[in-house]
Amino acid sequence: MLILLPPSEGKAESGSGRRLDLDRLSLPELNPVRETLLSALVDLSAGSAETALAALGLNPGQHGELRRNARLRQAATAPAGRIYTGVLYEALDLASLPPSAQRAAGRQVLVSSGLWGAVRLADRIPPYRCPIGARLPGIGSLPALWRRDLGAALTAAAGRGPVLDLRSGAYAAAWTPRGELAERTLTVRVLHEREVDGVPVRSVVSHFNKATKGRLVRDLLLAGARPRSVGALVTTLRDLKYTVCEQSGVPGRPGQVDVIVSEL
Repeated sequence: MLILLPPSEGKAESGSGRRLDLDRLSLPELNPVRETLLSALVDLSAGSAETALAALGLNPGQHGELRRNARLRQAATAPAGRIYTGVLYEALDLASLPPSAQRAAGRQVLVSSGLWGAVRLADRIPPYRCPIGARLPGIGSLPALWRRDLGAALTAAAGRGPVLDLRSGAYAAAWTPRGELAERTLTVRVLHEREVDGVPVRSVVSHFNKATKGRLVRDLLLAGARPRSVGALVTTLRDLKYTVCEQSGVPGRPGQVDVIVSEL
């Protein structure tokens, strides 16, 4: 099983190890694009602050992000699983997993990234700011750029097992599985169920969407889950006491389930 996660805007303040070495990252076939984007991001961040803030979607109080970006090639790195610190990663809490579950996470999880394309949790990267919606000079749309290379890389990483795609829509735009692989892919929507005037009402959640997805991945890893099909994956989620509602599928497109939560 391959698990695809979004990155987080929240990141560790600094790394603690060697400098970035693209040749040590997983999916080395992505390195030409990584190098192009890294150079463009460093140059942008070292230039006009006004231009860089606008291109990266940052506010005037985030000049520190530009200084950090400008030094990415010299910055200390840490495993991606420690660099990303947002709500999903807090709920996943990799550091507290037993060794067997941490090893499974290292094999099964890939994190999408506007800058790196996708990395494994053990890949050493520096803290950075480059959202998928950034518009880097001479680059244009990041999803459009990545789409050409991510398809082959992620298809190979998926192997013959199911894919649990927990990416947000912006990152999913960089690669959408098609055909046979799509039929082995499952996306998840988190809905909050509550009673309004005695009638159950379900609504999409945001903050708790991320927390629920982090807990879901944690539970799969703790259980040592190794489903061989989307159907088996759905069964596993139910066995783990998640309330799961399958949605009608479209041939050649990823399937979707709603995970229903009653407490936030």
